[in-house]
Amino acid sequence: MAHVVVLGAGLGGTIMAYELRKELGPEHRVSVINKGATYSFVPSNPWIAVGWREKKQIEVELAPVMASHNIGFYPQGAARLLPAERKVELGDGEMLSYDYLVVATGPDLAFDEIEGLGPAGYTQSICHVDHALDAKAAFEQLKAAPGPVVIGAVQGASCYGPAYEFAFILEKALRDAKMRDKVPMTFITPEPYIGHLGLDGVGDTKGLLESKLRERHIKWMTNTRVDKVEAGKLFVTEVNEDASVKQSLELPFVYSMLLPAFRGVAAVRGIEGLTNPRGFVIIDKFQRNPTYPEVYGIGVCVAIPPMGKTPLAVGVPKTGFMIESMVTATTRNIVLAIAGEAPRAQATWNAVCLADFGDSGVAFIAQPQIPPRNVNWSASGAWVHTAKIGFEKYFLHKIRTGQPETFYEKFALKLLGIDKLKAVEEFKVP
Repeated sequence: MAHVVVLGAGLGGTIMAYELRKELGPEHRVSVINKGATYSFVPSNPWIAVGWREKKQIEVELAPVMASHNIGFYPQGAARLLPAERKVELGDGEMLSYDYLVVATGPDLAFDEIEGLGPAGYTQSICHVDHALDAKAAFEQLKAAPGPVVIGAVQGASCYGPAYEFAFILEKALRDAKMRDKVPMTFITPEPYIGHLGLDGVGDTKGLLESKLRERHIKWMTNTRVDKVEAGKLFVTEVNEDASVKQSLELPFVYSMLLPAFRGVAAVRGIEGLTNPRGFVIIDKFQRNPTYPEVYGIGVCVAIPPMGKTPLAVGVPKTGFMIESMVTATTRNIVLAIAGEAPRAQATWNAVCLADFGDSGVAFIAQPQIPPRNVNWSASGAWVHTAKIGFEKYFLHKIRTGQPETFYEKFALKLLGIDKLKAVEEFKVP
């Protein structure tokens, strides 16, 4: 009997556990370690922050569903991974041994790297549901005393879609409240151009997003570094293409939401051979760590080099389809490893994204996510908002019922008329 442990129960970790349980059968043991007993659907956090959702609507209690599928569940979280011993030290000091481990922790949010950034400082966040609830309280204060708003991401961030989403969702919520005219809005980003997204753009994301920003009277600044934050004031530096200083200025704000840079979580950060200097898990083409091949990595926690040189640090996002692709490839390779066979499944890392703007949105498909691409498509319309709501309902149903079925490959792609994008490629081993 093999024991496979999944570290993390977010978007990738939960479906990882479900897929492993389905494919391994009852003779093998599957366990999940998570910090807390609740799953929260992170893509809905922008709606939480403007009062369009309540916390209970996007959460799932994991213990019952894990138990119903014979998956061990450890909500005390992980203190430290000990890969040389094939053990995980849990948050309460208990040791859990494994034969194979899948790291699916998501990121640690590096608010501390910029003075005054984040919920403990002066800006809001939508990276966690509790942050979104704080942002909702701040939104109510903004409506009571309107003033300038600054939305965006800081240097080193690697997930830009939610920043754009929240800018437009907040703008829609202000229009609904009949006070958009009292709130000047500015979008700031380290991206070299609007719609870069850490992917050097997809289709016409530059033109689509610039047009939407103009249409909704949101000013923007690119190649912009956040130096520090004080109460009601952002200190930023705009740089040229050669990274030289173009201008430094202070941006006043009554309300600001800035996405932070990501890094690996403390439980794995700093383990030689396992993670890079930022704490992200190093993987090969089969999702395995080269130093510890019984350890696999999926999702936001894995190390992916940036797209290319940019004046400021711009990370590569790990989108939903990409994560599903990693999950399926990892499952197949673990099944092969247990059978004593060499790995042969590789994630295709295609990208499908639905960015909601409150009453419309932008969708894009990149095959593969990292260019050059065979498919490089983007479009906008009210249908994207409807599709995002459908995705939320579908995915939460999947988490509640323990179903591993992939959404993007089996549903979204067919709805968009592109049903040839596969999550996994398998190769014959010589």
